[in-house]
Amino acid sequence: MESLEVIGRWLMVVGLIAIVVGGLLWLSGKFLKIDTFPGTLRFEGSGFTCVFPILLSIILSLVLTLGLNIAARLFHK
Repeated sequence: MESLEVIGRWLMVVGLIAIVVGGLLWLSGKFLKIDTFPGTLRFEGSGFTCVFPILLSIILSLVLTLGLNIAARLFHK
């Protein structure tokens, strides 16, 4: 039954990571205003608002790609 223990550990790690990421997103939502960030498209209609943070998505993608590539190179040595 070792496989169940391993699965349980991974689920706990994934859960903790989800809590940390969720907390960071929650805090960043209070302090960063995405709708005023440059490169953001905002569509308003009667009763709805859509916000597309295009530039922020590109920057976040680049930062995550660089970070994950560095981490992969460090762990595969």
